[in-house]
Amino acid sequence: MTDISLKQIEDIFNAWADFMWSTPLVVLLVGGGLFFMVHSRFQPYRYFGHAIDLLRGKYTDPNDPGHIPHSQALSTALSGTLGLGNIAGVAIAISIGGPGAIFWMWVTAIVGVATKFYTASLAVMFRGHDSLGVLRGGPMYVIMQGMGKRWYPLAALFAAACMIGALPIFQANQFIQLLRDSVAIPSGWATSEDHFKFDFFASATVATLVILVVKGRIERIGRLTVRLVPTMVILYLAMTAVVLWTYSSDIPAVFWLIISDAFTGEAAAGGSVGAVILLGVRRGAFSNEAGIGTESMAHGAAKTTQPIREGIVAMVGPVVDTLIVCTCTALIILLTGVWQTDAGLEGVSLTARAIEQVFPVTGIYLLLIMVGMLSFSTMISMWFYGVKSAGFLLGAEREHYYTPVFVGLIVVGAVVSMNIVNGLMLGAYATMAIPTMISTLVLAPKVNQAAKIYFAQLNERK
Repeated sequence: MTDISLKQIEDIFNAWADFMWSTPLVVLLVGGGLFFMVHSRFQPYRYFGHAIDLLRGKYTDPNDPGHIPHSQALSTALSGTLGLGNIAGVAIAISIGGPGAIFWMWVTAIVGVATKFYTASLAVMFRGHDSLGVLRGGPMYVIMQGMGKRWYPLAALFAAACMIGALPIFQANQFIQLLRDSVAIPSGWATSEDHFKFDFFASATVATLVILVVKGRIERIGRLTVRLVPTMVILYLAMTAVVLWTYSSDIPAVFWLIISDAFTGEAAAGGSVGAVILLGVRRGAFSNEAGIGTESMAHGAAKTTQPIREGIVAMVGPVVDTLIVCTCTALIILLTGVWQTDAGLEGVSLTARAIEQVFPVTGIYLLLIMVGMLSFSTMISMWFYGVKSAGFLLGAEREHYYTPVFVGLIVVGAVVSMNIVNGLMLGAYATMAIPTMISTLVLAPKVNQAAKIYFAQLNERK
């Protein structure tokens, strides 16, 4: 295949991704979230305290149907959404859209709380059995059980897109690149021109670790992520706390910059407020995945007979992912000023430079640890989403064929260029949102009916 044809394929995939993540999809995700907020009369937002009780196991019954407790369902969902988008994606949003893009990411998270409440509730309410009779959840089962078999093409569309979007190429590529640049090349294990052997060995090691975890299915994934996710968040909060302490006098000015720039677009490329809004919303939706549907597969595995309980637990996701972790990245970049002084840097490199301003010796290694945990946890959650989508399309007895492809692409993704596959995967993510949001909008009244009963009983018990 010639270089020209490769370039053409790359252009096609990137054009498809840009088309799918255009204004109509953003309107569907954010507009849908606003609808859910109003449709629920903002009632779920008053029950974050109840979410904490659920995560602490106060209402857990080990005999309930499902596979993992509420806390593990949330940690598995978060391990899929907490990824390089929280570090590299925020940096890209600031580089292109300016500080104001962060404000619109916050807006996306706030409306995403309502979206997560509905999608996770439906994931438990309309669970179905795979071809081996095992209870499963996720948008494809919501569509089949809640809307009927005639909607199978919509369910199949989600499953097919998820099999592509869940592939680990991006996570493997970015983690191995950072590992190579920060450890291998300075240590003399590789050079910028000759690094194939190091990339292969490092990625094969990661692939082996992934195999060891996914052999235990969702139960082992849940046990790992419930420990890994809090560790990642606490580490990042600690790093951010040092930055906040160092630049404490600049904090009010930075928050004012975020809010004012959101409505002026002065720092955005082209100076368009519309561009700032579109970029911030796109990055926020891509970060917390509210309305995408993947996280519903993790929440659908929760041990519970009460769908609303899992909906309440799921609301914590956008808060942790976007309002906390993404905000940490934004503050690190904006307070250190690297978004202006190092404007030529992009993505994770910009975040790395910001961290090095405060941690000149250990910064790159702290970031490496963080990215390593993010990448690994995301891979194992994405394996679960991809393999269950394969089981839906091909039959659960054949879903194991997806695993060697997934693991093999960890190695392949680390040693090949991302230019061609990146657009394909981004487009696949956007495609998943269409069946997820359509089914959620159609079945939202069912959630309201169940919520009315559940909240009434809960208040009466109190």
